[in-house]
Amino acid sequence: MKLGVFMALFGGQPFDTALDYVKKSGLEAVEIGVGNYPGSPHCPVQELLASKDKAAEWKKKITGRGLEISALSCHGNPLHPDPGFAGKDIEVMHNAFRLAEMLGVKTVIGFSGCPGGGPKDTVPNWITCPWPPDFSDAVKWQWEEKLIPFWKKEAALAKDHGLRIAFEMHPGFCVYHTESLLRIRKECGPNIGANFDPSHLFWQGMDPLVSLKAIGKGVFHVHMKDCRIDGPNTAFKGVLDTMHYGNENERSWIFRTIGFGHGETFWRDFVSTLRVIGYDGALSIEHEDSLMSVNEGFQKAVAFLKNIILTEKTGGMWWA
Repeated sequence: MKLGVFMALFGGQPFDTALDYVKKSGLEAVEIGVGNYPGSPHCPVQELLASKDKAAEWKKKITGRGLEISALSCHGNPLHPDPGFAGKDIEVMHNAFRLAEMLGVKTVIGFSGCPGGGPKDTVPNWITCPWPPDFSDAVKWQWEEKLIPFWKKEAALAKDHGLRIAFEMHPGFCVYHTESLLRIRKECGPNIGANFDPSHLFWQGMDPLVSLKAIGKGVFHVHMKDCRIDGPNTAFKGVLDTMHYGNENERSWIFRTIGFGHGETFWRDFVSTLRVIGYDGALSIEHEDSLMSVNEGFQKAVAFLKNIILTEKTGGMWWA
């Protein structure tokens, strides 16, 4: 495994400065935002697509420092019921496919998207219960008329570019938990998998270790982000919390830097389970902890993970 970071964290810094900081911090991999929700502060996508020489020069900034690109990320909603919104996000994703192929990157990360609840809707509709029957009918329509046909085509296109699509399971989108991730893989093929972010499972009440084992080889990339559940607030209002992230004292849960939501024992089990399922890619730090600065949250995550990451091959079982 290699320790990495989602470079959106350093979007306010020049690319060279950020890369130097990442290298100095002892990391080996970077995940690059190329548009949609993460933006593209470090990657001039159109400029690189127009020139193989410029793309090679840009990549050299990374590889020349002894780093590798773990993935390109373009989280968006390509199934948004507003055709203009969806079209823009699809274009960004297709550009990500083309750029990833140029750069030799094998994984493009995004969201599954969320359409409306029917053909006349104008905003996305994320449905969380089966009744009244309108909701079950809407979920059926979303999957059968939108999600499956769209992603079958996109999976085939990604395969043509030599790529894998990694969905981040996130509430608000149709693929948000283990069951929906497994379904999209079954319906649309094995080159759709997971960008596994355990923080999104914690606050839904799921066990990330159970999810890892269920998804297995479908885990294509991993975000290292923690989540702290506030017991009294959750007991009072449950986990479907729409309060702003800045209201930390009143929320049911907040995102935390690794180790500040769950202890070292859990995270040792987490990286061990990754090894059990055969994952040997990047552990990409995603810092969205509102209680820490960019630098402090990042550095605490680095220090914590350096102590638990598994980097060497196991070798033979010398004791058996």
